[in-house]
This record gives sequence, C-alpha cells and structure tokens, in this order.
Amino acid sequence: MRWDPVKYVNQAALTIRRELPTFALVSFGTFLVSFGIMALTLPYRLPTSGVAGVAVLTNYAYGISPAWVVGVGNVILLAWGLKELSLRFVGWTVYAVALMTVLLKVMEGMPHPQLNELLLVAILSGVIKGLGGGLVLRSGSSLGGTDVLVVALRKRYGIEVGRFSFYINLVILGASVFIIGLEGAVYGLVSIFVNGLLTDNVLRSFDRRRQVIIISNHPGETADFITSELRRGVTILHGEGGFTHQERPALLCVLTPRQTVDLKRHLSVNDPKAFMIVSDASEVLGRGFKSWTSL
Repeated sequence: MRWDPVKYVNQAALTIRRELPTFALVSFGTFLVSFGIMALTLPYRLPTSGVAGVAVLTNYAYGISPAWVVGVGNVILLAWGLKELSLRFVGWTVYAVALMTVLLKVMEGMPHPQLNELLLVAILSGVIKGLGGGLVLRSGSSLGGTDVLVVALRKRYGIEVGRFSFYINLVILGASVFIIGLEGAVYGLVSIFVNGLLTDNVLRSFDRRRQVIIISNHPGETADFITSELRRGVTILHGEGGFTHQERPALLCVLTPRQTVDLKRHLSVNDPKAFMIVSDASEVLGRGFKSWTSL
C-alpha cells in the first residue's frame, strides 16, 4: 500500500481541529487551579486536596516548592496507573500536569489579593479551583494526582470514586491540623467542599440534557416534529395501555433544555392531551452529544 502524505496531513489536521477545544479547556482550567493555589491557598496557609494538598503541606512544613511535589508525585502516579487508563486521557493529563508544574513555579512570589476575612478566602479559593478542575475534567482529562489513582482503582477493583477520594482528602486534612492548626484545617474543609460543589456543577452544566418520554395521540406527527424541527433522534417504544389494553406507542428522546421547552409548546397546541415525562439525564454519550472518543 502506497504511503499517501496528503491523506495523513488531512487526518492530522482533522485531529488537531477536533482537539483544539480540549486544549483550550485544559489550559484555562489548569491556569485557574494554579492561580487558586498560589494566590488564594498558599498565602493564607490553607490546605487543599489531592497531590496539590500534599504539595501545599510540604511547603508549609519544609519550604519545598509545590511545583516539584506536584510534578514528581504525578509522574509516579501516572506511571502506576498507565495500564488502566486510556491513551488520550494519559496524554492530556500529562500536558495538564506539565503545565500546572510550570505555572506553579512561574507564579511563585506573585502578588495576591489582600483579603482579611479567611472564610471569604476559603470560599473564593474553592470556587476558582472548582471551576478550573471542572473544566479540565469536562475535557476528558485530569490534573493528575488522586484523580489518576481513583480512576485506575475503579477500573481494576470497582472502588467507589467519591468515597475513596473523600478518604484520601480526609487523611490530608487530618495531617494539616498538626501543621496549620485546627482553625486552618476547618477553613480548608470549607474550601474543599466548595471546590467539589463547583466541579460537579460545571460538569452538569455542560452535560445538562433532558430525557423525555411522550405518550401522544399523534405519535407520527410528534416524532416528525422532533426529527425535522428539533433535529434530534427519537425512538418509538411499542406499549399497551394498562386499563384500555389499546396499543399506545411511546416516544423516547434526549433533548437540551431549550428543545424541551419547544416540544412542550408544540404539544400544547397540537396535542394538548398528550402525556409527557421529563427527567434529567446526568450524562449522554453518542452521536449528537458527548463523543465516545472524548473519554
């Protein structure tokens, strides 16, 4: 088979275009997390979670630059979990870790906001780091650290990610009591809680979809509206009425919040006796939604 350079160039260009949004999300999210650590965590002697939490504590105790602990710690964890993780996930995680290591070093000694209320600092730190971490995770990557550990353990042993991450961070917070005191650890707990809350909300906001089931008197017309006007796929489920025992087809589709409103308006005018069930879909994979290749 003859090598076609044009074909490979086109494939490379297509891959680059497809991964550009990932590059933007990972870069911006990593910057936010790095800023949150160097401007709103270290100057106020607050703890944080994961490998970054260990890096922060070693800085408080021994004056070691967080960049070195983050870099070395993630290299070890990535090498350990390499066999359990996808090549794409590892590649983008390596980029995120390398960028974060550089940013932590560059941001050393940078001016930070002068805030007198420590609770406000803890909340603001959690918001910024949670937003950044959510953007990185949304892109199908991670900032390494305990994310690599828990993902690998989940695939190998079926361990619950949330519970295992909580235990790890609990140990880090417990150790921080002996370094920064109980009050600082409590403020750190607030920051970690806000961080997790923001991360979850960022992920949900990007993947927010509605699963809709419609039992309509005019299933054909409703299906045509969904496919032609909303440009979404629809599945016809063949059902039977439990009381009348008449055939009652049910339509199943996944829509965005805006498309769900448009469908409600259509049914209110064209089929006001229709029965419609709307529920949140936490994640949708497949054509027209999140790609399998982004995992």
